[in-house]
This record gives sequence, C-alpha cells and structure tokens, in this order.
Amino acid sequence: MKYPTEWLHVFIPWLGKNILHLSKDITTFTNTSGDTTYDYVLVLTLFSLAVLASIAWSFTDYSRPNYGKLYYWLTVAIRFYVGLTLIDYGIFKVLKVQFPDPGVSMLTNTYGHSTPMGLAWAFFGFSKGYNFFIGVAELASVLLLFRRTMTFGAIITLMTTANVMAVNYFYDVPLKLISTHLFLMTVFLLAKDAEVIWKFFIKGEMVHLAVIPAPKFQKRWIPTLGIGFKILLISFSMIFVTSFIIGLQKQYAARMNKGQFKGYYVVKEFTSKPEQSLNRIWKRMNVTRSNAQIVMMNDSVYNLNISSDSINNLIRFKNESDSAMYYDFKYSYPDSTKFMLKGKNAGDSLFILFDKYTNFRKEFRLTSTGFHWINETPNNR
Repeated sequence: MKYPTEWLHVFIPWLGKNILHLSKDITTFTNTSGDTTYDYVLVLTLFSLAVLASIAWSFTDYSRPNYGKLYYWLTVAIRFYVGLTLIDYGIFKVLKVQFPDPGVSMLTNTYGHSTPMGLAWAFFGFSKGYNFFIGVAELASVLLLFRRTMTFGAIITLMTTANVMAVNYFYDVPLKLISTHLFLMTVFLLAKDAEVIWKFFIKGEMVHLAVIPAPKFQKRWIPTLGIGFKILLISFSMIFVTSFIIGLQKQYAARMNKGQFKGYYVVKEFTSKPEQSLNRIWKRMNVTRSNAQIVMMNDSVYNLNISSDSINNLIRFKNESDSAMYYDFKYSYPDSTKFMLKGKNAGDSLFILFDKYTNFRKEFRLTSTGFHWINETPNNR
C-alpha cells in the first residue's frame, strides 16, 4: 500500500455496490474535487460508525458523571484542525495561489460559456486586494489555537467558513463537504458560549466568558512541553505551506516565461484552398509554453500541442485526442507585432496572418480599467 488509507479504495466501492446498491460503481477517488461519490460514502460510513460507537459507549460507561477531559481534548483536536486548515487556505490566498489571474482563455470566453465555478474563480482571481482581504480573515483562525482567544477566533471563523460554504454551495464548487465540516466544527466550538454570546450581542448585558479549564498534570514539565509542541506545530505548518507555495510560484513563473511562441494572437487574415467551414476557420489563438488554444469562427475551441523546429522555422499543431486534426506550418515574423503561418491541414493549403500581443492584459477592458477613487458615472459594462 502506498498510503495508509488505500484499503478504503477497496472497501468503500464494495460498500457502495453491495450495501448501498448505488447505480454506478465507485471508480473515482478523492482528487481536486472533494465531493466525489467516494467522499460522500466515506462520510456516511464514518458518521454511521460514530453513531454506533456513541450508543455503545453510552451503555457501557453510563455511570461516569461527565466527560470533562474528553471534551477538552476533543475541542483541542477540532481547534487545531480548523485553525491549521484555514491558516493554510489563508496563506494560499494572501500569496494569491488559489485563484490565479484571469488568463486569455477566461478573458476571451463569454459568461454563458463559463461554469459557475469558473465564474467564481474569475471573480476571485481578478483582485489581488480581495484575495489578501479574505486571506487575512482566514488567517485570523490562528486565534483558535489558544484557549483564551478561542471564542473570539471562533466568531470570526464562523463568518469566514459560512462565506466559504456559501460560495461552494451556490457556485457549485466541489468542496462542499470540507467547508460544511469546517462550519459545523466552528459551531461546535461556539456552542458552549451560545448563551453568553446571546446576552452580550442581543440583550446588551454584561457577561463573563469562561475558558475551558486545562487538565491538571502531576508533572510540571508536561504543560511546558505542550506549549513548546504547539509553537513548533504552528511554526512548521506556516513555514512548510509558505515554502511550498513559493516553490510552486517559482515553478509556474519559470514555466510561463519559457516558450518561443507564448502570447495572444488575433487572426487578421485567413485564406485556404479549398475554402474551410466555419468550424475550421481560425479566429484567435492563445499560446502558453507548449500548448495552443485555438478558437474557430463558430467559437468552437480546440486545445492543441505544439512542436517546433526553430532551425527550419517549422511548427506543428496536433490534437492528441484526434489524430486527424493536425497542422504543419512554416512560420515567420513580418514584424514585431505580426506572426504568419503557411502550411497544410489534411492536404488543404492554409495562410494565416496574426496580430501578436505579448502583453494581452492591455487589450481587455477587465484587466486594463484599473482602480478609480472618483467615478463620475458607474463604469458597469
């Protein structure tokens, strides 16, 4: 087994097929989507086991007057899980990794062709300032890691997780399970102070906020060790995530800065013999490192791989999923703003002349409008 939980990849599909009688086999496991069928069945399984264990525990240990120590350590586990998870998310937003800047594909697409999640990602990705703002709000979950600031941190975290959960639900972002759990865990942390919060915020009464008492240890060095462990855990988490993100940013920047043909191209002239149908006439092209997104005149989109021979000025565009769709061209640069292709596609002769934009953001209203303190009229288009 590569992972300790890999056995679940066998058990959960079996459970779904033989016990729950799902209409389809579970073949997709946890990935960038946290809302797969596998995830839902796993949560249902864990919930069922928790209910059964609670019932059994209640019958076998009914004489115990309270579970003060268990409640304390449960809140510690939840505080650190929610806190460290949101700290990670917050760092991702402050350093603007989770929501990238809108690329050409998004800028040239229409709202109607976006998915709800794509629209949300474009909205959040547009603004560095808003990313920083919501990132700082999530970083405030560090207050959960300390008993005396837990309630204050939980109030902030409740609003933060409610907002995240709302976005995930209403924009169909496949992180509904994790955001719902974070929200409910925060509600659990606040539950003990519900009456105090009501009296303070609603009735305006003076209140006293009780702090969950820590367990007493016979050996004095144990609490000191706990504090040291907490500091190390928080420091390691923040340093690890930050260094990981910075590494990703460097890799992404290095990848994006490479590529001879990188840029945004708009077709100025397209001729072919014989004439092509609209779904084969090029309209514009966006080239990254070794891939090109071709938009045709009927707005159909094709993602093609690029291979080139810089010595002979040859370039090939090929669709890996459709072997019949490939283009062989000889390329040239009439001037610094033009790009020209001459070649063939399945025996047809093609000539394409482009206007090339290396700084494409200046060409779009969304990315070139900027910020204005004074707006004499609403700039809502």
